[in-house]
Amino acid sequence: MPDAGGTYWLPRQVGFSRAMGAALFAEPVPARQAADWGMIWEAVPEAGFEAHWRTRAAQLARGPTVAYAKLKAAIRASYANDLEAQLQGACGATRDFKEGVLAFLEKRPPRFEGR
Repeated sequence: MPDAGGTYWLPRQVGFSRAMGAALFAEPVPARQAADWGMIWEAVPEAGFEAHWRTRAAQLARGPTVAYAKLKAAIRASYANDLEAQLQGACGATRDFKEGVLAFLEKRPPRFEGR
């Protein structure tokens, strides 16, 4: 029996047939295949992996972290409800939202604070 929400998330990511086969046979799924099936977002060669994740982490850390948290919640909830509008309203009340709008209007990079 898959754990960590596997019976919920896996069929939604890869489809019923692939989820059933993965659960029944528990065969390894190579990274490229996992990316093709939608199980993971991207596959990165081992040789450049550390530099790649460090770059991604730094990019996320500089971004609007409150908006990121709301975005993740909205995507996770999208299968069941229309939470997106509620979270957009919450994000619109943050300092990062105001900074993003000002930066856009002033044609400059935003300086997000996570607030």
